[in-house]
Amino acid sequence: MDKTAPFQTYDDRSDAATCAPRLAALRAELARRGLDGFVVPHSDAQQGEYLPEHAERLAYLTSFTGSAGAAVVLKDRAAVFVDGRYTLQVRGQTDTTLFEPRDLVAEGPAAWVEVNLPKGAKLGYDPWLHTWHGATALKQAVEKAGGTLVACDTNPIDTVWADQPAPPATPTLPHAQKYAGRSSAEKRSELSAGLKKAGADAAVITLADSACWLLNIRGSDVAHTPFALGFAILHSDATVDLFLDEKKRSPELLAHLGGDVRLAPPEQFAKALGAMKGRTVQGDPANAAAAIFEALQKAGATIKFAPDPCQLPKACKNPAEIEGARQAHIRDGAALTRFLCWFAREAPSGHLTEITAAEQLEGFRRATGSLSDLSFDSISGAGANGAIVHYRVTRSTSRPIRNNEMFLIDSGGQYPDGTTDVTRTVMVGAATPEMKDRFTRVLKGHIALATARFPDGTIGMQLDSFARRPLWEAGLDYDHGTGHGVGSYLSVHEGPQNISKRPVNQALKPGMIVSNEPGYYKTGEYGIRIENLVVVTDAKPLPGGERPMMAFETITLAPIDLNLVEAALLTDSERAWLNAYHARVQAVIGPLVDDETRAWLAKATKAI
Repeated sequence: MDKTAPFQTYDDRSDAATCAPRLAALRAELARRGLDGFVVPHSDAQQGEYLPEHAERLAYLTSFTGSAGAAVVLKDRAAVFVDGRYTLQVRGQTDTTLFEPRDLVAEGPAAWVEVNLPKGAKLGYDPWLHTWHGATALKQAVEKAGGTLVACDTNPIDTVWADQPAPPATPTLPHAQKYAGRSSAEKRSELSAGLKKAGADAAVITLADSACWLLNIRGSDVAHTPFALGFAILHSDATVDLFLDEKKRSPELLAHLGGDVRLAPPEQFAKALGAMKGRTVQGDPANAAAAIFEALQKAGATIKFAPDPCQLPKACKNPAEIEGARQAHIRDGAALTRFLCWFAREAPSGHLTEITAAEQLEGFRRATGSLSDLSFDSISGAGANGAIVHYRVTRSTSRPIRNNEMFLIDSGGQYPDGTTDVTRTVMVGAATPEMKDRFTRVLKGHIALATARFPDGTIGMQLDSFARRPLWEAGLDYDHGTGHGVGSYLSVHEGPQNISKRPVNQALKPGMIVSNEPGYYKTGEYGIRIENLVVVTDAKPLPGGERPMMAFETITLAPIDLNLVEAALLTDSERAWLNAYHARVQAVIGPLVDDETRAWLAKATKAI
């Protein structure tokens, strides 16, 4: 990897003017195939959130570049579906005269199709881009509408996308055991024992983070996410068939994988599924492509629906991974603190832009000497742009950072020992009473979640309202989740856990890393988000307590802007938490930064 080239580019990846000709070309191709419509999810064959360029079919068609969404194209109308993070972004990127924006969560493509698909219509879909559950729901909706769901052998968008990039073929590398904490052999042995106990002969592993975790490998097939894309089949004898492009292999990789991991080209994956006759094969219907289950059915295999066996043990970090995360956050916190000092000095002059700020922060992270990549494109939003939850600054949208407005920077780094994700909102100039009120309510919610104690079996949805209550008390809220899982030098968004209004039935377990990121967004004016990463830990027993409890350890270390805090709104315990957090930041980060930053940090973390 070229360590001198920028990790983040700021070129525009969307152009609403392309929507009309591309939509027309797709409709012509659908007509040629005898189809009346087509569903375009934001996914690849691994069902990933972050996609390689050749799989960005939704962005190609609609110009919407968010990390979640879908579109449905019919003969005379089309819709694009996004969640609450992207309601402003989609209207700024796509041609809404052609694609009607709809709610991905409240409605979704299946419900829309049920109402809008003409009776007798044939709706096409790519079975490699929909999960079994997703395809089943879509089929039910199509049949309720009186239509037919048709699986396409090839994706029609690929047919009309003349300059579609080639699939990635970057080197796949071993992930050192000092970072992984456990060998691949240990993991495979443990999981294969679980397969035997469940009566399964094999499990199909399709999620990229699962395969990378299981085999202790990493790659760069996806921007900012160290994935090596491929499919794997774990057998009950602890061996694995890994379907990986030959261009990605090296003698170092082969030595690392050893003889119990058999390599084959990706083209042979379907053939391997077809050879499963008489075997019991486990697959995750919520995460694996419908095409996989269809191939197993056709082969005469017995299918056992079960969660991906890698996801939960991957999420529960071992001691080496947790310590690596702590060290990565100390290093990252020093870089972010240097940036905040620089920003405080330079921003009042009025010469900074959203791009120059993001570039400077990337530079401070590079200066650590251990940054592999950013963990996502930095969200660098000033004023009204800060109210766009997943705003991505480009050269056409970048604006000056002006006095008397807020600036929000959500960013992170990929280090071999850990993945970081942190958001800070800072004030340039004087804050209004409303700004300070909203910021302090977000801070109160952040503290409430950071200090939560909860019994075993608690799911994220049960904790979500802790972070929202201070906003709810003022009639306010935010339209995104409060916390997502974070990988260990893997995806900055990982499952199965989260903290949100959605009833995700996965209890929080010790070792899980999740974000704590309540926010508030005033459209057209400003956005606020305070994000730290926390590790789920066993809590110290309380006198008289009757049940074992868990708590959170905050591992992100960077100052929170006191210029936006209305101290009168904080309780004594909230004030104590903030002062203790800032004392820890000062103690840990202070010795790692230059004299100017250290002096600034002392003022930025003073007790209130």
